[in-house]
Amino acid sequence: MILVLMPPPPGVSRTLLHAAALTVFAVGLWATAAIPEEVTAIAFFLLAMLLAVAPPSVVFSGFAAQAVWLVFAGVVIGTAVKHTGLGERLARALVLRIGRSYLAVITGLVVVAMVLAFLMPSSMGRVVLLIPVVNALAAQLGFAEGSRGRIGMVMATGLACFMPAAAVLPAAVPNLVLAGAAETQYGLAFAYMEFLRLHFPIIGIGDSVLIVLLTTLIFAERPRPYAGVARAGPITPAEKRLSVVLVAALGLWATDTLHGVGPGWIGLAAATACLLPALRLLPPKVFSGQANLAPVIYVAGILGMAAVVADSGLAGWLGAALFAVVPLEAGAEARNFASLVGIASATGFVATMAGVPAVLAPLADTLADATGLPLYAVLMTQVIGYTALFIPYQSPPLVVAMQLGGVRLRDALRITLLLAALELALLTPINFLWWRWLGVFSQ
Repeated sequence: MILVLMPPPPGVSRTLLHAAALTVFAVGLWATAAIPEEVTAIAFFLLAMLLAVAPPSVVFSGFAAQAVWLVFAGVVIGTAVKHTGLGERLARALVLRIGRSYLAVITGLVVVAMVLAFLMPSSMGRVVLLIPVVNALAAQLGFAEGSRGRIGMVMATGLACFMPAAAVLPAAVPNLVLAGAAETQYGLAFAYMEFLRLHFPIIGIGDSVLIVLLTTLIFAERPRPYAGVARAGPITPAEKRLSVVLVAALGLWATDTLHGVGPGWIGLAAATACLLPALRLLPPKVFSGQANLAPVIYVAGILGMAAVVADSGLAGWLGAALFAVVPLEAGAEARNFASLVGIASATGFVATMAGVPAVLAPLADTLADATGLPLYAVLMTQVIGYTALFIPYQSPPLVVAMQLGGVRLRDALRITLLLAALELALLTPINFLWWRWLGVFSQ
């Protein structure tokens, strides 16, 4: 309210000031969960229009994003998986194979999420596919909704679908934004294997190990003894039909570079198939009674906020303010590296992770001149920065995982804050040494 009423300082427009006020309002409520997330999103839409901080096409742009329709698809698919019993069947199969300890369960889930990162390019798609199965698996292991064990399983899966997966070029939206900006603005084309060699040993493997260890340390519970897990009966016709839909969706997601259909529209097609009366997968009464569409509004609000931040000029203003206070000096490789990673991580608090390269990529050549580092190295530091995920709202896939898995914000923060701090404090120095050994700073 203070930012809305106060006169703008010199060099700052009233629109930018209002955008800043609205961002503080939305981020504050999402971070504290003082009111339901979807209510905050609706209030954001209302205030953005009343304050005229951006055109409706910008404020409501989240509803046109594929991510929102992947969320909708996830809700529909998750409800169908539960209704048909397919989720319980898959969970029973996993229970009998994945291991007898909580550590083994979490390790198995993280490994599955990482393997899917090479096959399925959408973080949101992986979340949509895995979380319903994780929920069913948790139930089979005796973890009730809201229990520590289930929260840990959902968080480990959601985090593994984004943080370590960002080491694979096409497996995370921020990577694609960064690659597109590098090519259009600087003529740099990222190579798949070079990107993998640079990031997978530390971000891919290192983040996976941290996720497994921290999840086990914070959320571990004793699973139900295996003797209590009965084998599933014969597969039903509805389960067979739903399996065909899911396999087709997975195949299309894995080959999207060949056919060019976006993951959001593939998910929407799968959701449509689930709702078709002829397939008898999800009766209308079951859908209307069990499907929770609040996550759709929440994610649309997050994406709309990111669009407002960019359109109003707030992102560029914040980026310039960060550069003014962060120490950059030609020749100081280690300090410059740490500063650039810190800038990218701090930008993610406002612009969300997908917005980090959109904000910082246009400034990369200026930063390269200021630090004396190669342009390629400056661009790549953004990957390290946007994988340090402090608050869930920074990553829509994690938000969706939490919504589908019934995880509260305060429970999620128990692991995200510690995980991000360890990544920056422990893995960033290792990354620096790895890059120096590869000769990245001398290219």
